[in-house]
Amino acid sequence: MTNRSCWRLAGATAIALAALCSGWSAKADTLATILAEKKVTVGTEAAFPPFEFVENGKIVGYGKDILDAVIADLGVELIQLDVPFQGILPGLDAKKFDFVATSVGITPERAAKYAFTMPIAVSSEVILKRADSPITTVKDLEGKVVGTQLGTTTEQEARKADAALKAAGGTGFKELKLYPSFPEVYVALASGELDAVVQSGPNVATLIKEKPGVFAVGDTISQTPRYIAWVTRPADPELRARISAEIKKLRDSGKLAEFQKKWFGFTMDIPDTGYLPAGAL
Repeated sequence: MTNRSCWRLAGATAIALAALCSGWSAKADTLATILAEKKVTVGTEAAFPPFEFVENGKIVGYGKDILDAVIADLGVELIQLDVPFQGILPGLDAKKFDFVATSVGITPERAAKYAFTMPIAVSSEVILKRADSPITTVKDLEGKVVGTQLGTTTEQEARKADAALKAAGGTGFKELKLYPSFPEVYVALASGELDAVVQSGPNVATLIKEKPGVFAVGDTISQTPRYIAWVTRPADPELRARISAEIKKLRDSGKLAEFQKKWFGFTMDIPDTGYLPAGAL
């Protein structure tokens, strides 16, 4: 073999190795990277008490207690970004964080695009009203101004309720107002800007307990319970499995029930199978 042939072979080998290494880099497993770098970045909407909210400058809540256990299992540094809910899933797509550690309702549409962990909670949407309001049922929302958070499962359930009223021959809501976060929704309800709000049951129970005499709860409006979970990218099955395994460990040890009693005042039955809709990733 000539020197020129040797150089060509060496060059071709170098190019092939570079391409192979580049391929490995492009497909680098997120969990492996997290463990190697000893650091993980998560996205959270810290405006959804008692799941996640800011108290004395720190993110606290039911979800944060679970996250602390997950981080302890990983043995890494936590970087937690407080992101508006409308930017949570787009931020995951853009790889601004490694996974979403905030309360995301599992829906067929979301589950077909994102990889949900084992649920951390189960909920149904209910009517929230002022304590002196006569509103109780979905029918009572006819001609009323109803509010909820933009881009959430509560918005979906509110729209379903409005459509059901119209299908029954009514005019539906007078207006559905959407807000960036629930604290703004609560202020609007208390001030009379809204007649009623659609919110998840666990959040409403906590709110009423914290503000007795201000708010009250009406009927459940969702047809079936909804599971709430965290979210990973579909390309990260190892990370998804690791988080789900820790949530299951917390459930089986009774620790998850302790967190629920602490933040909600009641416990929930959390499944580890059968919670994903057909066609889910």
